[in-house]
Amino acid sequence: MSDKQNIDSPHERRPFKDHGHVDVVTLGGFTLGRGVFEPGWRWSEDVRPIAGTDSCQVHHTGMVLSGQMTVRFDDGHELSVGPGDVVDLDPGHDAWTVGDEACVVLDTGIAAYAKPA
Repeated sequence: MSDKQNIDSPHERRPFKDHGHVDVVTLGGFTLGRGVFEPGWRWSEDVRPIAGTDSCQVHHTGMVLSGQMTVRFDDGHELSVGPGDVVDLDPGHDAWTVGDEACVVLDTGIAAYAKPA
């Protein structure tokens, strides 16, 4: 069945410990999140206490709308992303915002993200 929901009125808002949140819309089997990662956000500080894992174990797919973020994978390599970048990020990483602007990301791999373990 066709449906719609505006991301500004999400089905769910998942707050981080500090520094932002993710708004989640689920329509049928499709889930989309809009992550707002405020300056100072770091996965290991803001989401690890919620997820209960040593690194992020979510496979993220999506697009960066604004701001900058660095992702460091468990094997040590890093990837910097910014506006317009389409991403496919494997599980097993830490990440943090770069600069004084929030990093806003549309993420289709968000169904289990920032939910208590």
